[in-house]
Parts: sequence; structure tokens; C-alpha cells
Amino acid sequence: MSVNLPAGGTASAPGDLDATYQKVFWRLIPILMILWVLAWIDRVNVSFAKLQMMEELQFSDAVYGLGAGIFYIGYLVFEVPSNLLLQKIGARKTIARIAIGWGVICMLMAHATTPALFYTLRFLLGAFEAGFFPGVIMYLTLWFPTERRAKVFGIFMSSVALSGVIGGPLAGSIMTHLHGYLGTSGWQWLFLLEGMPTVLIGLFVLKYLTDKVEDAHWLTTKERLELRADLDRDSKSLGERQHSFALVLRDRRLWIFTAVYFLVIVMNATAAFWGPTIVREAGFDNIATIGWIISGVSLCGSAAMIFNGLMADRTQRPLAQCVGSIVVGGLAFVALAMPIHDNALLTIAAFAFALAGAYGAIPVFWQMPNKLFAGTAAAAGIAIINSFGNLGGFLAPYGLGLLKTETGSVASGLLTVGVLGLSAALVLVLAVQRFMNIEAQTMPPESVSRL
Repeated sequence: MSVNLPAGGTASAPGDLDATYQKVFWRLIPILMILWVLAWIDRVNVSFAKLQMMEELQFSDAVYGLGAGIFYIGYLVFEVPSNLLLQKIGARKTIARIAIGWGVICMLMAHATTPALFYTLRFLLGAFEAGFFPGVIMYLTLWFPTERRAKVFGIFMSSVALSGVIGGPLAGSIMTHLHGYLGTSGWQWLFLLEGMPTVLIGLFVLKYLTDKVEDAHWLTTKERLELRADLDRDSKSLGERQHSFALVLRDRRLWIFTAVYFLVIVMNATAAFWGPTIVREAGFDNIATIGWIISGVSLCGSAAMIFNGLMADRTQRPLAQCVGSIVVGGLAFVALAMPIHDNALLTIAAFAFALAGAYGAIPVFWQMPNKLFAGTAAAAGIAIINSFGNLGGFLAPYGLGLLKTETGSVASGLLTVGVLGLSAALVLVLAVQRFMNIEAQTMPPESVSRL
């Protein structure tokens, strides 16, 4: 399989440089995708466990919502320190540490039989996973220039949707066939069996990943030099960017991006943590069937992420791609809040568009802040956007859980999520477009078309 990444425009022969980026892609992206698939499976498998554990443990929807969402509080507390640590010790040690830690906590979730323990372990899961996603985003900027990143980000981030493709049927099968085996409930087997592979791959990462181009023994000396020259060319073409950690904290652009990402994650987390419940309320009671439906819907999300990345690289207009995805997702959530739940096909179709819109916006979103920040500012900025933005992941499951406990329905919550998503699109159009255009005016001419 060939992954055609746009040419970088150095003095090297384009074919040679493309071949080098192919080698980099196949060396780094598959293992990072596997880890991100496992991260999301371990993060959202609680949405499937909910279908058994709530009745068995007598948890309310509010308890589930708080436990699902408190994961993101752990993220908030530890994400910036984790990304700054990556700057000092490198991606290899950081990613391995994160993967091993979250895998162990996932396995311990099998013992979350009280609300207090449930909350504690979900918080720790977020604390250990904190830094993985922004760390990978930062890591990939060290290996791919700007004009190649949207596609690479899109392919990597499609792992989120692929986790649903794989995780849905896997969860349904484990919970259906192992329920009661050795006196252990299906939801407990789910946590045990899905946490173990993450620990093993985390150990493998310690030997496999390479921190920087200069240490890439799997490239020839010529390839390393050409790659370094192309990355330096890209950095120079972007012009002067913010490097200071202290100054980036005072940069209003950072906080506008954070607000937009918060609203996108509200949609994202709603699809992830309430998807199985939405499908069940559409009339599907069998857990294995729900798993397969989530798998099929997740394929739409995966396709949307890859397509958006391809189009953003081709058109060099990530802002338009991001706005379009968010609008599709927001309108679909509004549709889910309407009285269509009596029609299973309409409900599943609306959920598919909601998930595709929410997931598809993420890879192209990250192209925008990466154009404005570099160095320590990029490491801290990406972590700040992701950690504070991920508070939307706390608000969405917890808020919907409270509403469902009070009203018996998630309709009002889904309507709110849709409106918030459309608000994010409006902010992108009115605010982000303006300062991205201002930035373009201050950059070298060869960089302007990329905005």
C-alpha cells in the first residue's frame, strides 16, 4: 500500500524525498495508531460495561456520567506536565510510560464495584493517559513538514473511529460469551482483557520508537540529511512563530482555539460515551448487536477523518474542512434530539453523521494551532488546548447522565450538544478565520496559500 504524501519542495529529488517520508510513515504511524486504538478502547469501554454493570452494581446514570467524565479531570491536571516532560526525556520513554500506566489502570477497573472506586480509577486512567495525544501531535511535527501533516494527522486520528470498529464487536463478544465465567461478570472480563495488550505494547515501544531524525538508524545517512533539510526548510517558510511558554499563555489565539476544541470534544465525548445507549434506545437490546452497529457507524467516522485530512492537504484549507465537519455533526445531534427514536434507521443514520462530523473535525483542527506556535510554546500550547478542551469530555457524559436521571431521556442533552457544536463552527468562522488571515499577511508568500 502506498501513502502518497505531498512533496516537500527541497533541492532533493521529489521522488527520493517522497520515498523517505514513506519510510518514516510506515515506521511510526502503524504503532502510534495501534496505541491510539487501544487508548480509546480502554477509555470508552466503560460505555459498553455500563450496559451490565449499572444493573449489577445499582449505579445510576448520574454515577455513570460522573465516572465517565472524571477521566478528563485527570487529563486536565497532568497533561501539560506530561507534554513538557516529553520535551526533556523524549517521546519514546514518555509514550511507553503512558501506555503501560493506562493499561494497568484499565485492568484494575474490573474491581470498580463502588462509586468511590469507580471515580478514583477513572480519574487515574485519565491521569496516566494524559499527554499521549498532544505528545504524539508534537512528535509528528518533528518528522513531517506542514504540507504533509493534515493527511498524517487524519490517518493517525482515524484510530479513534477504528477503535469503535474494533471495540464495539469485541466488547459485545466478551460481555456476551464470558459473562459468569470463573465467577466473573462480562464487564469485568472486558476491562481485564482490553487492558493487557496495552501494557505489552507499551513495553515494546521502549525498543521501537525513535525520538528524533538524527537517531533514525533505520534511515540511511543521505535520507536523514535530506529529511532534516526539508524540515528546516518548512520551519523557515512558516516565518516567525511564538516560542515562549510565558507569552503563549497570554496569547488570545490559544484560548480561542481551546474554546473551540472544548465544544468539539463535547460532541466527540457524547458520541463515544452515549453511543451504545442511543443505539439501545433505538430499539436494539442485544449487546453484541449494539457492538456491531457501533462498529459500522465508526467506519463513517474513520472515513471522515481520513477524507478530511486528504482534502486539507490537497486544498490547504483546514479551516473550511473543520467548519464543515462541525456543522454536519451539530445538525446531526439536533436531529437525534427530535422525535425520531421510534424509527431505528433514522436514529442510526443521524448518529452516524453526528459521529462522523465530530470525529472528522479533529485532525484538521490541529493543523491551525500548529501554524502559529513552535518549540516549547507548541508543546505547552497543544497540551493546554487538549487538556482544557477535554473538559468538554467531562461535561458531556456527566451532564447527559444528570439529565437522563432527572428526565428519563437524553433528548434535551443531545439538543444542547448540537447547539454547542454549531456555536464552535460560528467561532471558527468569525474569530479564527480573522487571525489566521492576519497571520498569513505576515508570513512569507510561499506559506500564505497553506492557511
